[in-house]
Amino acid sequence: MTERVLTNRVMDDERGLENVLRPQTLDDYVGQEKMKESLRICIEAAKQRGDSLDHAIFYGPPGLGKTTIAHIIAKEMGATLRSTSGLVLTHAGDLAAILTNLQEYDVLFIDEIHRLPAAVEEALYPAMEDYQLDLVIGQGPATKTVKLDLPRFTLVGATTRAGALTSPLRDRFGLVYRLEFYSPPELQAIVTRSAGVLGVEIDQEGAAEIASRARGTPRIVNRLIKRIRDYAQVKADGRISKGVAQEGLAWVGIDEAGFDDMDRKILLTIIDKFNGGPVGVDSLAAAVQEDRGTIEDVYEPYLIQAGFLDRTGRGRQVTKLAFEHFKKPPARLL
Repeated sequence: MTERVLTNRVMDDERGLENVLRPQTLDDYVGQEKMKESLRICIEAAKQRGDSLDHAIFYGPPGLGKTTIAHIIAKEMGATLRSTSGLVLTHAGDLAAILTNLQEYDVLFIDEIHRLPAAVEEALYPAMEDYQLDLVIGQGPATKTVKLDLPRFTLVGATTRAGALTSPLRDRFGLVYRLEFYSPPELQAIVTRSAGVLGVEIDQEGAAEIASRARGTPRIVNRLIKRIRDYAQVKADGRISKGVAQEGLAWVGIDEAGFDDMDRKILLTIIDKFNGGPVGVDSLAAAVQEDRGTIEDVYEPYLIQAGFLDRTGRGRQVTKLAFEHFKKPPARLL
């Protein structure tokens, strides 16, 4: 019982840290400059009109700040954020319960919105377009449809799979943004900011070292800075230098390219078992004992963007960079 309480307390502390590290305004939000400028104009225009912001959807790999930007939109609009997930809304009634409890100008955030069931998605259409909800009352011959007026609200959707969105749903969003991987200087700025929030002393070289191994992803940056802080506290004097960062990253299991154990397992499996590829994603998933969706959504985007993996019509294939990174002979010599 005590162990469970302590575990829950640690998890609450981690979630609390995530909220502390999360930027609160557009000015605090690092990177995604085109998106920020567009949002800044649209938010200011909506506030001047006394209107709700147009519905917005954000897509891209996990950890790039889609949930964070939903919080920022609500704060910038002076509104309340209501959060849910496409996995949770299994029936149209679930959606109706949320929509009927919204207040004027509230922001409704639906994560993984591509997972909405068809019935829930169809019920969402009139709510987005006309701020009305169609309710079916009664059964059999006595069944009738009642239209219920809703307050003007802003729907913010997030998805890691834009291609899985249906055209009718995607077309109802007035603001559509793709979040890109972050550059090393942007990640370094995030490391420095997060270290300051956590009260950790870090020099520029230490911040650059962490940023260079964060896979272009702010969520990974914040996870690493917390772990390197722990390492520096116990093994060093609490100050993160380049050397301390390198030692801490090795302790966490992150190599020079930012790969973790599963990244290395994916690439080495293609090299060693499939002669560099191509190999189908289902065969690869079985070989590394990982879910296909996780490979496609979590691991592949960075490996492809960084130039270590190619997605071809015949399957996944590693590049010359992957052979060089693992000091393996090219596929033709294997």
